[in-house]
Amino acid sequence: MITQKQLLSFLIWIFFVPTLLQGQTAEIIPPYNIKTVSFVQNGANVVPIFNIREGFQFQFDDLFGDEANYFYTLTHYDYNWNESELSKAEYIDGFDDQRIQNYENSFNTLQLYSHYTLSFPNKFTRFKVTGNYILTILNNNKEVVFSRKFILYEDLVSVPMQVKRARNGKVIDYKQNLEFSIKSETLQFQNPLNNVKIMLLQNGSFSTAIKNVKPMYTIGNDLIYKYDAETQFWAGNEFLNFDNKDIRAVNNTVAKVTSNQTYNSILYINEARKNKLYTFFPDVNGNFFVRNLNAENNYVEADYAWVFFSLSAPDYFGKKNIYVNGMFNNYRLAEENKMDYNAKTGLYEKALFIKQGFTNFQYEIADKNGTVDSENAIDGNFYQTENQYTALIYYRENGQRYDRVVGRGSANSENITN
Repeated sequence: MITQKQLLSFLIWIFFVPTLLQGQTAEIIPPYNIKTVSFVQNGANVVPIFNIREGFQFQFDDLFGDEANYFYTLTHYDYNWNESELSKAEYIDGFDDQRIQNYENSFNTLQLYSHYTLSFPNKFTRFKVTGNYILTILNNNKEVVFSRKFILYEDLVSVPMQVKRARNGKVIDYKQNLEFSIKSETLQFQNPLNNVKIMLLQNGSFSTAIKNVKPMYTIGNDLIYKYDAETQFWAGNEFLNFDNKDIRAVNNTVAKVTSNQTYNSILYINEARKNKLYTFFPDVNGNFFVRNLNAENNYVEADYAWVFFSLSAPDYFGKKNIYVNGMFNNYRLAEENKMDYNAKTGLYEKALFIKQGFTNFQYEIADKNGTVDSENAIDGNFYQTENQYTALIYYRENGQRYDRVVGRGSANSENITN
């Protein structure tokens, strides 16, 4: 016989646990055969934040190279990445769950693959509203293969931003602070302390985003954010890079090249830069560019290589996990990207299968729960570091059923001021 206590526990499981599982939706990591997942606009990989009036593409490779059928679905989310109250017909003009029809097979490469391209808007799908979205890719059996977040916005507010040095003397040399305001001649903000929300991004990484910061004060319809600690990022260091667009050649980043069934690009050993002087060298803020020096169509003529990373960081041994990441792997703190310690060489090592070209990467430390430790970054934190910052403005009017993204601001720390 079921007791009242057992019944209560069962009801909590039925109603409460699924709510937890639905909340804070995370992206589904692609399987091994899916590589080089990217959002593309004007022929370049970009952070997936788009004006709703502009077109963009979603691309990926399947290393099986068997021209498999893939389908896509779209889901709308609120500010906190919980599924929104809108029905599909309210945020899509047309329908999804369609097969991706644009694909090509690789040409003249050691690694066979099929390259898929999905364009938005397309003849089946147009977006009606802005906000947070997740694009899910399904296989022929309608099983989920992987998913990726993206954000659509509209230009209803302006967001002037400045990057400042921290005012706290303890971190003045290590952090960068964002000061900005939200201005609009189109919207009259209702209850802005509760209805307006912001998200701040450094180099397009969602894993270190700053959220849930309310306006410090208002001047008329302008919302002012002039905090110190609340809007600070650890400055980090310039991204490292490797360039194997000529996949058979060595250069100042690739120490050795070998080949068997595929190419191997063995990089020079990197040393932890935390205790070294800051040195500026241009990067692309974590981005990557697929390139084959001898190709006409990089999307299908660029090859893949095992890229061997080596890191000398003796101060970090046995403390936290070290990962190799960047936009090329969506800054993912996954087992696939975790480095292994080689006791014989005293180095952290990792080999990753990456499409050839120019690739920014970084070494990042995190605990077992995946929390990034930016304060103790392997390559240190320097206020001089050049970073790209983005502010997204969310607004939900009284009675509205979803969070609109009404504006986007950007600033670069190259112009940092005191």
